[in-house]
Amino acid sequence: MQGNLSAWLVKHALIHRSLGFDYQGIETLQIKPGDWHSIAVILYVYGYNYLRSQCAYDVAPGGLLASVYHLTRIEYGVDQPEEVCIKVFAPRKDPRIPSVFWVWKSVDFQERESYDMLGISYDNHPRLKRILMPESWIGWPLRKDYIAPNFMKYKMLIE
Repeated sequence: MQGNLSAWLVKHALIHRSLGFDYQGIETLQIKPGDWHSIAVILYVYGYNYLRSQCAYDVAPGGLLASVYHLTRIEYGVDQPEEVCIKVFAPRKDPRIPSVFWVWKSVDFQERESYDMLGISYDNHPRLKRILMPESWIGWPLRKDYIAPNFMKYKMLIE
């Protein structure tokens, strides 16, 4: 089933894939990493000028990583917002997605957290570095194939 935004994107020959609707009726679209920045700019101009949230997750062990953007368009008043969920999938081996920091500044810390926890590199992000883990931390803690370091070994070194 195709939603209003998906139909608009098709009408304007913008490549995407409709993933249907979530339990709240919010349209979900999949965008390729190479197309994401230009489509983000188009969505902003189209009226999706509020980024509610950005997060990321590991789809499956050894599989793709996903960066998820929740956007809101308030055209007819705050009591009737239009919302859309955008998913951008990246390969686990070299997960690179264009940053949309220059479109929605509020994505700054959120993309940094996704980088820190899952290792997704957001190209052209102005300050892409760890935000939760120490700079010396090895690995990406929220990946399903992550093996936690042996904390007892570190505890013994401290004592």
